[in-house]
Amino acid sequence: MSDTGEQDSAVAHDSPPLVNDVAGKVALVTGSARRLGAAIVKRLHADGMNVVVHYRRSQDTASELVEQLNAQRPDSAIALSADLGDTLALEPLVHRAVDKWGRLDVLVNNASTYFATPVGKITEQQFDDLFNSNVKGATFLSQAAAPQLAKHGGSIVNMVDINAQRPLADYPVYSAAKAALAMITKALARELAPNVRVNGIAPGSILWAHDGSEDDPDHQQDFMEGVPMQRQGTVADIANAVRFLVDPASDYITGQILNVDGGKALT
Repeated sequence: MSDTGEQDSAVAHDSPPLVNDVAGKVALVTGSARRLGAAIVKRLHADGMNVVVHYRRSQDTASELVEQLNAQRPDSAIALSADLGDTLALEPLVHRAVDKWGRLDVLVNNASTYFATPVGKITEQQFDDLFNSNVKGATFLSQAAAPQLAKHGGSIVNMVDINAQRPLADYPVYSAAKAALAMITKALARELAPNVRVNGIAPGSILWAHDGSEDDPDHQQDFMEGVPMQRQGTVADIANAVRFLVDPASDYITGQILNVDGGKALT
């Protein structure tokens, strides 16, 4: 008789459980008052996590979101403001989050600025703005949060971009900033292991630019023709990817950049 049954039992015994509970854990999501950040907050909250809605200027929107979440589950969400470009504001932001529930398990560096900077017209202010929001804030906030995250085997998810791999026309500084964030993600994964996992998500086309620069139907159609899945992604696609990466079942995944782009990076 084959001994495969005994071997299968040993494998099953060593495997992690199929369902891992994140209820009661705490997530801080930057730039989460609206759009993609709000979708991530709602996804994590729906699975029982307590959430910190970070904002810089969108106080009313952040407060409305927190009110909605607390109506679903009392005392499960708070809104905190901080300028991520001010390094002195980052440790206090972490401490305020920890003070509320006594722990921090997940940091999602979602906050970002995005605008065109054609070569020949790039200003120093634009350069600083794009690097501060996309790289500096994420780096120093991760550093500030790392000791708290390490206490509970926590994780960091950085919102990168597929254009970190291949520059987007007219967006050289933004593309470079996201490329720097991709490298910071890998470097932090190495530096903070084994107590903190660090991964990134590289979205493709999820939301058209909120400044209206991508509202032209011809532009949108041309872009979609280059996506193998032949559709634009949704904020739910990204939020689900974040949920996957922060799940305890993913505790052997670190230093990875997960493309969620409908295959766009392949073309």
